[in-house]
Amino acid sequence: MVTVVIFAMIAGFLALQLYRVLGKTTGQEHPLPKSPEDRGVIAPLPRTIDATPEPREAPARAIEGGAEQGLRAIVSADPGFDVPRFIDGAKQAYRMVLDAYWKGDEETLAWLCEDDVRASFAEAIAERVAAGHVLDNRLVSIERAIISDARLEGKRAFITVRIDADIAAVTRDAEGNVVSGSLSDAVLVHEAWTFARTLKTSDPNWKLADTDEA
Repeated sequence: MVTVVIFAMIAGFLALQLYRVLGKTTGQEHPLPKSPEDRGVIAPLPRTIDATPEPREAPARAIEGGAEQGLRAIVSADPGFDVPRFIDGAKQAYRMVLDAYWKGDEETLAWLCEDDVRASFAEAIAERVAAGHVLDNRLVSIERAIISDARLEGKRAFITVRIDADIAAVTRDAEGNVVSGSLSDAVLVHEAWTFARTLKTSDPNWKLADTDEA
C-alpha cells in the first residue's frame, strides 16, 4: 500500500480532520496503498490548546513492552505528553481518516497527513473514481488501541498504535449495485498506524506517517 491519529485531538483536534486507512482496512479488494514511512500525527493528536492537563497514568494494557523505552524518551523531551490522551486522539483520528478516505474527501485528508501519505490516498481515490466505484463503508467499533512502538529520532517522535476494529464494507458501482462486501457482516481488521511529530515546535499536531497491517 502507511506529550501512532494527531494528538492535539482534544479541542483543536476535533476541528481538524484526519488521514487514511492502512494496510487491508476492509478485507475487500480496494485496500489503500501503503504510504511511505515518515509522516504522522499524534501527541495530543489534536491540539494541546490553552490549558495543559495533568498527565495521567497509562493503563498497562495500553502499552506493549517494546514501546516503553521510546515513550520514556518522548516524555523526557516533552513532559506534557499524555499517553491516555494520545490513545483517545489516535482512535478519533482513525475514525476521521477512514471516513474522509471512504468519502473521497481529499481536502480533509490534507489536514491529517503529510504530503507523501496524502498523495497515496489521492491516487487510491482517483483509481476508485476511474473504476466508477463508491465505498459504502462503516466503522462499527474499535475493539482495541494500544501503543506498540515508540521512538525518538533527534527531535522527531514516532508512535505506532495497533488498532483492532470492526468494519462493515461495501463497494458499489455507479448505479449503486453492490460489487463486493456486505454491510451486514463486519470484518475484524488489525492495523498499525504510525504518527509523527517534531517536538518543541509551535505545531502541537501529530500527523499520520505510515499505515500497515498489524
